[in-house]
Amino acid sequence: MPMLDDAKATLRISATTKAFDVEVSDLIDAAIHDLKLSGVLASKADDDTDPLIRRAVFVYVKANFGIDNPDAEKFQKSYESLKAHLTLSQEYTVGDA
Repeated sequence: MPMLDDAKATLRISATTKAFDVEVSDLIDAAIHDLKLSGVLASKADDDTDPLIRRAVFVYVKANFGIDNPDAEKFQKSYESLKAHLTLSQEYTVGDA
């Protein structure tokens, strides 16, 4: 699961630490689902090689991971901004029609 490993690295969690895998995986899934609900094409939201999708997912994870995150609001605003950018782009909402 490259997205899981990369998200853990973003959170500064060792790849060998498995204690948070379920929580981080759930956050990755929630981010992708939120992008789809917001109008991003499933084929785009599911593309774990797309740099904007990856950034959106990782920022979402950083915003929602753990309790008492002092930077949660800052990361949530960043995620919402990136999500708005994606949903306004025909490349991410219409595709190659």
